[in-house]
Amino acid sequence: MSRRMMEMMVGLFVLLGIAGALFLALKAANLASFGEHKGYSVSAKFDNIGGLKPRAPVRSAGVTVGRVRNISLDPKTYQGVVTMDLDDGVRFPKDSSAKILTSGLLGDQYIGLEAGADDKELAAGDVIRQTQSAVVLENLIGQMIFNRAAEAGDSSGPAAAAPAPITAASGVPRK
Repeated sequence: MSRRMMEMMVGLFVLLGIAGALFLALKAANLASFGEHKGYSVSAKFDNIGGLKPRAPVRSAGVTVGRVRNISLDPKTYQGVVTMDLDDGVRFPKDSSAKILTSGLLGDQYIGLEAGADDKELAAGDVIRQTQSAVVLENLIGQMIFNRAAEAGDSSGPAAAAPAPITAASGVPRK
């Protein structure tokens, strides 16, 4: 093989490596789709969105059916407004509910949609009324500590008598 051919092969190999790394980076960042979304947008209001981010998945029964497009704050109600792009092939009833869930114990957050039973379907621009905010781990831990402290401070029964000290020589309690 000539030197020129060898250099072209190495260059091609490097370009394929860069393209592969770029593809993996885009997949990891959920940015693999560059085209326009073919579907419809709905929104939902949450008291607390936790660590939800744009491009987070929207799932129903564990299947990804869309992505979070935008997160903003409603200036009147001070709630987080999450706009979601849902796939065109999946239609949800108008009384569906949305909750912010976490993948695993400390994983990424996503929107979970649960289908309702209404005959009418969600259309572009509709608002999902039934929502459940994100569960914030720090709030749960703080609530648990507060409840433990309240239980320790509230002893409703008679105080337990302290045990009598034991003498070192005999091992029998002193009176």
